[in-house]
Amino acid sequence: MRGSSLLGAGLLTSLLASPAWAQLEQHLPQDKAIGFQPPATEVAEQIQIFHNYWLMPIITAIVLLVLVLFVVIIFKFNAKANPKPQQFSHHTGLEIAWTLIPVLILVLISFKSFPLLYQEDIIPEPDFTVKATGYQWYWDYEYTDPSGDPDKTLTYSSIMLTDEEAKAAGKPRLLGVDNPMVVPAGKVVRVDVQAADVLHAFAVPAFGVKVDAVPGKLNQVWFKVDEPGIYYGQCSELCGALHAFMPIEVHVLPPADFDAWLKRTQEEYASAHALDNVQFAASH
Repeated sequence: MRGSSLLGAGLLTSLLASPAWAQLEQHLPQDKAIGFQPPATEVAEQIQIFHNYWLMPIITAIVLLVLVLFVVIIFKFNAKANPKPQQFSHHTGLEIAWTLIPVLILVLISFKSFPLLYQEDIIPEPDFTVKATGYQWYWDYEYTDPSGDPDKTLTYSSIMLTDEEAKAAGKPRLLGVDNPMVVPAGKVVRVDVQAADVLHAFAVPAFGVKVDAVPGKLNQVWFKVDEPGIYYGQCSELCGALHAFMPIEVHVLPPADFDAWLKRTQEEYASAHALDNVQFAASH
């Protein structure tokens, strides 16, 4: 079964090298950049708005308040300024204040964060579904044909390119793969995420997507990208010696181009799968 998957993956390499793919803009993390990558989905945009304009002002104000209190304590209540320390046991008003104020701050944060969490967790009706399975140390992607025809079910492996291969293909080092995930633009894509060996995590920052891949459990995540392009992510759960070499590359195509790619690739994969079965039967 794994042999068929890898054989199917080999067929994709020539397809992905066509000039049409070279026209896609690569959305890359920037060297020495501070902050998030530019958002490619509405969810990612809302996450960044929440972080930059809601959460950061609150936590910055808290840090400044604590800093001011520390400075006051250092200069007003040191041994030189207070040779005789003040004696007190407790203050009821102060106890109430430092209990209620943090609670109110958390309620204020939850007012914005809960709707965002709900938006991430409630998956709309998907236009397309891909199953992503994590292995040490690569991803398998499975596209099930809506008709249920097993011969049209496409499964292939996505493995990181070496430095030489990435340079030759014009892809970024440590992020480019031989066979990326391919999805249609402007469509709701659901990703069924699981792991075959140890814990992994499927994460694409520009999509606002991060979900654990757990052996024996199926997790789901979704995204909708309107702008065609090439987007990158990585496994975000420590999964062994080559954890840092398990990237995710997603090609978002215009719907017509995606349909043509899927049809062509399914036909190529079905032919290779049939040949693989014939060769297996002949060898036994």
